[in-house]
Amino acid sequence: MQAALPLPLSTPNRNLVRLTIVRGITWTGFLAGIIIGVEGLGFALDLPAVIGVILVMGLINVATWWRLGRPRAVTHREYLSHLLADVAGLTLLFYFTGGSTNPFINYYLVPVTIAAATLPWRHAWTIAAAAMAGYSFLMFVYHPVPRLGMPHAETTINLHTLGMWLNFALSAGLVTFFLYKMARALRSREQALSRTREAVLRNEQVLAVATQAAGTAHELGTPLSTMAVLLKEMRQDARGDIQLESDIDLLRQQVDICKSRLRHLVDNADRRRMAQPEVREAGDWLAAVVQRWLVLRPDVAHRLEIAARRGQPRLAVDATLDQALTNLLNNAADANPDDITIQLDWNDEEVVIDIRDHGPGVALSIADQLGDTFVSTKSKGLGIGLFLTHATINRFGGGVRLYNHPEGGTLTEVTLPRSDPAA
Repeated sequence: MQAALPLPLSTPNRNLVRLTIVRGITWTGFLAGIIIGVEGLGFALDLPAVIGVILVMGLINVATWWRLGRPRAVTHREYLSHLLADVAGLTLLFYFTGGSTNPFINYYLVPVTIAAATLPWRHAWTIAAAAMAGYSFLMFVYHPVPRLGMPHAETTINLHTLGMWLNFALSAGLVTFFLYKMARALRSREQALSRTREAVLRNEQVLAVATQAAGTAHELGTPLSTMAVLLKEMRQDARGDIQLESDIDLLRQQVDICKSRLRHLVDNADRRRMAQPEVREAGDWLAAVVQRWLVLRPDVAHRLEIAARRGQPRLAVDATLDQALTNLLNNAADANPDDITIQLDWNDEEVVIDIRDHGPGVALSIADQLGDTFVSTKSKGLGIGLFLTHATINRFGGGVRLYNHPEGGTLTEVTLPRSDPAA
């Protein structure tokens, strides 16, 4: 069996990769600084404890690299735990190297800044509070390093250390607040741009399908006319043969239906360019669409359930929306024509139409792609109908979602915005 591939790097995964690199550089730098301080400047340090802290952080970094190779996504809580480990490691290191008198004490701002830029609001303030607590603790409890200390007055804390503490508190608060707001604005902008790109791509695909449909309708006109002429001549030649005449009449009827459908398609396209959507009561509109669908699918057994509440909602509809809902009903009937349930409900903002069938359901491998690309739930389907259905309903400000029902089958949920004030 082929080994499972690691998951693609999501944003939290990439952030943890960067944090691991930063951690490696930082603690390597601290080790070099301690060696210089002890060997070159004669600092009196508790070397076993200091080296022990650095080794523990190195092991955490190695374990993090191993974890990043596993096929599991990084969550915000896991990322928060790594930053808390960094804050704890810094606190231990500073405890053994002069506490708040250590000139590198403001390095606490690094995990605070990273958290503000990458984590949700609550987690970012958790890191800021942890760093503030560590700094406050180190103002009173630490192993002093005489070469790092400042001359003390009568008070317990000198003014230099107190000023550094106040500066850190102000900086941590400002960095957490403003950097988080900026990062959130950038993320919102990226999401908006992504949605815009998806909409443009979808419109291009719809235009391509429409262009092909128009060309195909035009090209089908000539062979259908030729077939009609030939069938007329064949009808004359077959005079007297009742069975052959019946077959030719049936073929001529089918050709006439095809020509009529093409004319209807072109006429509707011309009218839709000029017409505005019609506002109708949702219950009446849905019942009419279902009745027209039953003419095409007489083999279907269905139930139409409309919520028994006052204040019937109204919808803006046109022929394209009728066809979109018909496509979804046909999908349900193709899955299993027995016991299809159609439900209409609404709230203050939108109308919800649920279509439940008892077919095989939707494969999880394509569930996220349905409606975005030409992916079909049928063995011989092209996926164009579902794609155009999504595009049409999205054009009306609604959406389509497909779920595998817990009791089997597929639940298709259609949401459309109300065109009237909520009752």
